[in-house]
Amino acid sequence: MNMVIKLLLGLSLSAIALGAAADVKAPDVLIRETAEDVIATVKHDRDMRNGDQQKLLALVEAKILPHFDFERLTRLAVGRPWRTATAEQRQSLVTEFRTLLVRTYTAAFSRYQDQKVDVKAPVKSEGSNDEVSVDTVIIKPGSPPIDVSYEMEKKEDGWKVFDLSIDGASLIESYRGTFAEKVQQSGIDGLIQYLADKNRANASQPLKKADTK
Repeated sequence: MNMVIKLLLGLSLSAIALGAAADVKAPDVLIRETAEDVIATVKHDRDMRNGDQQKLLALVEAKILPHFDFERLTRLAVGRPWRTATAEQRQSLVTEFRTLLVRTYTAAFSRYQDQKVDVKAPVKSEGSNDEVSVDTVIIKPGSPPIDVSYEMEKKEDGWKVFDLSIDGASLIESYRGTFAEKVQQSGIDGLIQYLADKNRANASQPLKKADTK
């Protein structure tokens, strides 16, 4: 399967496992307890299943994005060039990358069908009590299971995702090569422009045709 399509599919399936929570909960509990609620929201809303962009955007903004550390995610994806970027460039990178991932999740939800999420107990990262990996298995009737692993860090306002892997393919790693190439070609500003152009192109296309790479 093409890696971009596989990543998009994995994101769509893993997205159902993340939701907003008023209380700070253990990472696996957060995923497990909110999964059924988010699944039910999509399952029982015909507009969402038919690709209603505004409803899907609202769902992603409310229940998915609050649990991501976009600054760390962007910093890891950009890699070494992040160190030399100005504060303004860093903010632009975070904003544009976040927009790209919002589009990814929103497009992915339009592909929703009766998936279920099996959540495993968290495993602490070596040498750290504030970072864990939470493994999940996405189960779809008639399809092979998909392994999704969340890398999460404990912050003051709860556990945040700073990377996830779909069948062993890291979200950060999937973008790092492209980002490095753009920086090498035209610097940090070139990467920002690339992301901005990609977001404009995605916004002009029907939701199901969103390009994520």
